[in-house]
Amino acid sequence: IYEIILAVRLEISYSKLEILQLYASNAPFGSNVVGLEAAAWRYYGRSPQTLSWGEMATLAVLPNSPSLVHPGKNSARLITKRNNLLDALVSAGKLDRASADLAKLEPIPAQPRPLPQEAPHLLNRFRTANSRAGNYSTRLHSTLQEDLQIRLNGMLKRYQNRYRANDINNIAALVLDVKKGTVIAYAGNIYQPDNAEMESHVDMIRAPRSPGSTLKPILYASMLTEGYLLPQTLIPDIPTQIGNYNPQNYDLGYDGAIPANQALSRSLNIPAVRMLQTYKYPRFYDQLKKLGLSTLSQPADHYGLSLILGGSEVTAWDLSTIYLGMARSLNHYNDYSGKYNPYDYQEPVYNQQQALIKPRESELLQSNLLNNGAIWNTFNAMEEVMRPGEEGLWEQFSSSRRVAWKTGTSFGFRDGWAVGLNPDYVICVWVGNADGEGRPGLTGVEVAAPVLFDIFKLLPAGKWFVKPAHQLSQIRICRQSGFKAGPYCPDIKIEETSPSGEKTSPCPYHKMIHLDPSGNYRVTDLCVTPSEMQHKSWFILPPAMEYYYRIKHSDYRSLPAWMPGCLDAGQNSVMDMIYPKSGAVVYIPLEFNGERGKVIFTATHRNPEAKIFWHIDQEFVGETQFNHQLSTSPSPGKHTLTLVDENGERLVQNFTVLPQEKRK
Repeated sequence: IYEIILAVRLEISYSKLEILQLYASNAPFGSNVVGLEAAAWRYYGRSPQTLSWGEMATLAVLPNSPSLVHPGKNSARLITKRNNLLDALVSAGKLDRASADLAKLEPIPAQPRPLPQEAPHLLNRFRTANSRAGNYSTRLHSTLQEDLQIRLNGMLKRYQNRYRANDINNIAALVLDVKKGTVIAYAGNIYQPDNAEMESHVDMIRAPRSPGSTLKPILYASMLTEGYLLPQTLIPDIPTQIGNYNPQNYDLGYDGAIPANQALSRSLNIPAVRMLQTYKYPRFYDQLKKLGLSTLSQPADHYGLSLILGGSEVTAWDLSTIYLGMARSLNHYNDYSGKYNPYDYQEPVYNQQQALIKPRESELLQSNLLNNGAIWNTFNAMEEVMRPGEEGLWEQFSSSRRVAWKTGTSFGFRDGWAVGLNPDYVICVWVGNADGEGRPGLTGVEVAAPVLFDIFKLLPAGKWFVKPAHQLSQIRICRQSGFKAGPYCPDIKIEETSPSGEKTSPCPYHKMIHLDPSGNYRVTDLCVTPSEMQHKSWFILPPAMEYYYRIKHSDYRSLPAWMPGCLDAGQNSVMDMIYPKSGAVVYIPLEFNGERGKVIFTATHRNPEAKIFWHIDQEFVGETQFNHQLSTSPSPGKHTLTLVDENGERLVQNFTVLPQEKRK
């Protein structure tokens, strides 16, 4: 009676089709399999829509006798029941005899297959998000491209097999469709649930990790947008100490000065820190938050200048979202007549039921966080990054695709990053260990970049971004310094960049100097009459920058010496301290034998043959020529360092030596 009442209630409440759907979703199919879709995947490895007549008939008879399916057991009974159903379908006119006979020849499943686990981390993300919203649905119609997801998983598994020789266990990759704003491949990790040591359950796309250098392009674009620099502005690349912060380039070398776009493409740390020092880290902190970085849980002062070198944490999801927004903004340049879509930086969607917000005409903006001209310059600089392996020769092949990309390596070699994009796709790759263990050689270039470019090979090639001509200004710049052309710049070219570049300062390095009639010596009007002088524009870098710059640039011409007896009392400084800088705090460790160690002080002089006389606290400590390095061991406390050259030029600055700790 109870079942009759339930049946009547179902008939009243639902249509025949709805009742059939409920039955198909809840019917038992043996081996703890419930529901038609699960059964199709469990027994045949395919969705129900792709099953043959024989396969569908086999599943149709199972709910009445789910115990029929056991590996090696009851096969004959199952075949008989399936064939009887096929004959009944022929009798009912639902199936022709030839198709039924062919269906009877099909084998029955030998044993249940493992359910596919192509995107388990995305499914878990969906479940978590739904449960928080009070929705406990477990069906996700994702935006993933099935073939791409399967091929991506196979590729990452092959790379993992290679990297495990170096105890690097985990890889994650995210692929986004720029134009649709959707996730088309999502591999949160190499899924190996049977191996607990691999920690493959951790979704590394959502895990906060140190970004290394992957935020540098965002700083570059921000500074271009707000008129802090031009694309090729020379940035100092010299030994730098800011308070207790002493950044180093990866190769521990210095260029003296380098164009900003090359500093970005070569991922030099010192120029990046100096750029952030100019831009101000609180401003960059706010910019990152506005662009969608959700992991900045501490105030700006907590990160300081290290923010640009991986001092914070990011997720691959947030990082991809920012670069997706930049690409979408540039793509939409023509769509919105040069205006900006305020929703370009919204998160990508992975659920077909979700939709990107489309702006109304009244919502379009005249400006945005990043100017399209600045984004254009940034992507062009990112395109110049040297690619790994055979990809390094990409420009020699007509079939190669243009990619703007950036790598990142965290402190301690714990995280290797590579993010790349073009007008169609954004790809983010992370490689490392989920437990944070660092490994030698775990760098973005070595382990993440090869994966990135192999993923691009799985995707269709496309065109490059359309230049946002109406959001680029043509600015006259000094070819040598990259600054806006000043009155003494002899070689000028046109640079297309953000209109705010007009606000930048003129070239500070080209200055007019006055030479004697021979052109060999500098003079003043106290020595030579103006009518006899030669007046020339000269490229003059500060001494510390010049010291390293001329090592890399053999064509650099140092200032001519002053004519004997004709020294200009108001001349620019001829000396500079490379280490220590004024106000520096110096630590001198004890040697292994317990004796007091020494520190090497380094200076530079415009005259390569000049002698420098060194004094600490008015006491003479040494003399140098050519290579101005002095090994010394000042006592703990505050000191005054004085350098004097042969012409009496002086350089005075203070430094402090920390007290030493005794060896235990």
